[in-house]
Amino acid sequence: MVERATSFGSETGSYEKGRPEYRSDAVAWLLEPLPGPDAAVVDIGAGTGKLTRAVLALGGTSVVAVDPDPQMLEALRQKTPGVEAVTGTAESLPLADGSVDAATLGQAWHWVDPVAASAEIGRVVRPGGVLGLIWNVRDDRTDWVRRLTAIMGGSAAEEMIADNAVRVAAPFGPLEERRWEWSREMTRAELHAMASSRSLIITSSDEEKARIAAAMDELFDELGLIEGETLSMPYVTAAYRAIRGS
Repeated sequence: MVERATSFGSETGSYEKGRPEYRSDAVAWLLEPLPGPDAAVVDIGAGTGKLTRAVLALGGTSVVAVDPDPQMLEALRQKTPGVEAVTGTAESLPLADGSVDAATLGQAWHWVDPVAASAEIGRVVRPGGVLGLIWNVRDDRTDWVRRLTAIMGGSAAEEMIADNAVRVAAPFGPLEERRWEWSREMTRAELHAMASSRSLIITSSDEEKARIAAAMDELFDELGLIEGETLSMPYVTAAYRAIRGS
């Protein structure tokens, strides 16, 4: 689990190319309970900074990005100049007590110990502040997407959301949830990059990676996806927020 959680740095280019951005309305909903625009946010498991940039785009917000992988943080600094980016985890944050108004995690909560992470995040988030969790997951109700997932293998995040098993602990209160359905046009190269950015594939053998890539190409050939054209990938954005108690 630790190996997979810290494997993404070797595929920062694939992560940027293959992973979707976060919807601005979903990110705004995560932080909606904050009292005003001048909020301090820590983005945990920030990766290459996709959620960091989405939070910054809301305006009037300062963000500290935290990730355990130095390679991911270096990619984030290159894509998001000027943002403070530091090494850390949800269970061990290099921040002072009560120093932020909100914490966000994109594609990351399934990697943490929810009890320990809730306690540590609760240490740095002020009373009344927000813990926001968000995932973009492929919508497997579409046949070809379900077949693609079977080729690539499922993920802990997809299982957690499908089983309605997202949990937080004290000092945070009950979770609220919102979902958005949307689609993203993707080329064959972007679909391969998306697969290459997944931890299960990153940590696989070269032979297994080649097998997966060949099976994906076979599916894309069957679907008639030629170079320069796109498929519409259906996504569901699942967002959750909880308020820190006093």
